[in-house]
Amino acid sequence: MTEKTIHEGRNVKRIREILGIKQDALAMDLGLSQQAVSALEQKEKIDEKILVDVAKVLNVPVDAIKNFNEEAALNIINNTFNDNAVLNGILYNPTFNPIDKVVELYERMIKERDEKIAMLEKALEKK
Repeated sequence: MTEKTIHEGRNVKRIREILGIKQDALAMDLGLSQQAVSALEQKEKIDEKILVDVAKVLNVPVDAIKNFNEEAALNIINNTFNDNAVLNGILYNPTFNPIDKVVELYERMIKERDEKIAMLEKALEKK
């Protein structure tokens, strides 16, 4: 039986992509260039200190990178976020109805329009 080769760089790339993080965003958080992250993702073995930093930025355990398994990683990532988590700027389980917010905005715009009309009518009456 042959032992499965772990390609840590490829695993970093897969996890980064699952999380919807671009290379340049990861690079900025790590204090590296985008080219350095690209090179890192090509490496079969990543220096332990860098691996720890990458795991911290991606908010996953180092073992998730070392022993990447698509199903296991998704499970770890999903368990990282709580019920009120924000992922890629999208609020899951919002505490308000978005339609109500649109209606509020529309009503406010109508009220402001009516106030402007009333003000213009008064100005015209004075002339």
